[in-house]
Amino acid sequence: MESERIWTAALVVIGDEILSGRTQDKNVAQIAQWLNVQGIRLVEVRVVPDREEAIVEAVNTLRARNDYLFTTGGIGPTHDDITVDAIAAALGVGVVHHPAAVAVLERYYATRGGASEARLRMARVPEGAELIENRMSGAPGIHIGNVFIMAGVPHITAGMLDSLTGTLQGGHPVISRQIGCWVAESEIADVLRDAERTHEGVAIGSYPFFREGRTGANFVVRSPDGAAVDACIADLTTALEAAGHKVFAEGI
Repeated sequence: MESERIWTAALVVIGDEILSGRTQDKNVAQIAQWLNVQGIRLVEVRVVPDREEAIVEAVNTLRARNDYLFTTGGIGPTHDDITVDAIAAALGVGVVHHPAAVAVLERYYATRGGASEARLRMARVPEGAELIENRMSGAPGIHIGNVFIMAGVPHITAGMLDSLTGTLQGGHPVISRQIGCWVAESEIADVLRDAERTHEGVAIGSYPFFREGRTGANFVVRSPDGAAVDACIADLTTALEAAGHKVFAEGI
């Protein structure tokens, strides 16, 4: 059934500043969370430099094996913002000024010093692309095929995601719940494995930590089926308590 299909997306984070550590990426988390609400799973993330060949390779690889591909960064007004050109090259199309984007930028910059040639670079799109509305700074995002080209600035990306809400085809959102124990995950590996085997379609993530001088772990159970998540949590709780471990609902 179509409703049972798993829809996937990948993300390419573009920018030398991310790789150098000068800028810390915040888009992965917000895009992953937004996609989950749309019923789409983010399954892969790559960070690539501002080099056309790197962008082309990542875009062509990831768009081919996922339903959707998102990119962030490199669509500003400066000469080193090459994302549009690189993605156009990946798709084998030219680059044009989108008339609606030009109009948006001219309106936005009418009282901000005018739409200079540099600013109008942000109206350049791969030929055949559509626009993603940007209520924050005027310069729109870009949509072509299954590729969504978005800003690198997190709050602008958030606005673009808001514009896309409800427009992508997806499945059921992934439901997650967690519990926690003061126990080394190696001690209860068999318990986790048995719980995952027993509950088909459920994934269990184990996240160990060292805190307050003690070793503990939180266990996150995920599935598009909320009832399956609840059943797995209940069985896992019972098994952990039977092994002598106090279980903390909602995690530690």
